[in-house]
Amino acid sequence: MMEMKLRWIALYVENTVGVLSKVSGLFSGKSYNLGSLTVGVTEDETVSRMTISVESDDVTFEQIKKQLNRMVEVIKVIDITDVPMHLKEILFAKVKKCTPEDKAEVFRVAQTFRVKVVDMGEDSVLLECLLPVRRNNELIVYLKSHFKAVEIIRGGAVAAESISTSCR
Repeated sequence: MMEMKLRWIALYVENTVGVLSKVSGLFSGKSYNLGSLTVGVTEDETVSRMTISVESDDVTFEQIKKQLNRMVEVIKVIDITDVPMHLKEILFAKVKKCTPEDKAEVFRVAQTFRVKVVDMGEDSVLLECLLPVRRNNELIVYLKSHFKAVEIIRGGAVAAESISTSCR
């Protein structure tokens, strides 16, 4: 059996209506499961950059890249899986039904994970996290194991190739 691996693509596309739908449609039409897809305009307002993660084997990943390259709206496909990069995911975590002791623990967790407390209610705390995906996963596991009610809102990962030798 082929090894399944998390892979990353940086995709430059024309910034036009329907491109996101066509790219995501390619994945759903071929039954490829997207792990994450984020998109935003670049310094050139006519071009958008997508950061896509997908778990696949080598053969399937090569097919995905070829199919993306065939799309008219695609300017450039870059496989950044094994490239030194800086990768962060935006995540909000709502810890609800907190006792005063729970709130104090949430603040300690925020300090430990280096995330921000951005809002607080009578019995809840909202954390804003801009961490690598792996670190966000660790935070989620911790929060769910220590608090009664946790709501997670993930925004997807964005990656930039490193301009030095440091990575992820």
